[in-house]
Amino acid sequence: MNIILFGPPGAGKGTQADIIANDFNLYKVSSGNLLRKESQNSSLVGKKIKILLDKGMFVSDDIIDDLVEKILLDNKINNRLIFDGYPRNLTQAKKLNTLFEKSSLKISCVLSLDVNKETVVKRILGRQICSKCDLIFNEYYNPATILNHKCDNKFLQKRSDDNKEVVEQRYETYLKETLPILNFYKKQNIHRSINGTAEINEIYKEIRDIIASLEA
Repeated sequence: MNIILFGPPGAGKGTQADIIANDFNLYKVSSGNLLRKESQNSSLVGKKIKILLDKGMFVSDDIIDDLVEKILLDNKINNRLIFDGYPRNLTQAKKLNTLFEKSSLKISCVLSLDVNKETVVKRILGRQICSKCDLIFNEYYNPATILNHKCDNKFLQKRSDDNKEVVEQRYETYLKETLPILNFYKKQNIHRSINGTAEINEIYKEIRDIIASLEA
């Protein structure tokens, strides 16, 4: 089983990907994690990636595609994958299809968490991260209390890029780059839409039912 999970920033796709990976024994493939891991290597590619990441620059499609191809060549995990954050554009989506065909594998389904801009902005602007224990809270949806957070509230911090201007820009970029990908998968009849505005457990129940139907 191989699944691709989409969703705008703040949709909660990282949380859902972790739950899915754990419950269905899947290997989570995150382009961000792949790049950070490779950047720690002393290879020429690793050094190049590190320079680009340190400068806040984008890594080329070719580099990311090569890293994903290595995953698909690993027989231990290559047929139980969940992709989070990849593909990011139509070119990558078409390349991923080619890589799967080359490996005689297939994409089981593509799930997209549908969340409107208002909810995304509220989720991200309300996000708080404890610098001491790394727990993540939200002042609107899941505020830190004496029951769920043992650290002093002075440790609660916001990410520097969690501001309205950046969030709205990231949302519009997601719509612009991702809609063509979703249409690409819809034509293959493997796309499923998920209500991403529901509670975490409700979202996961909908996802779990879809995955269970694939296994039936």
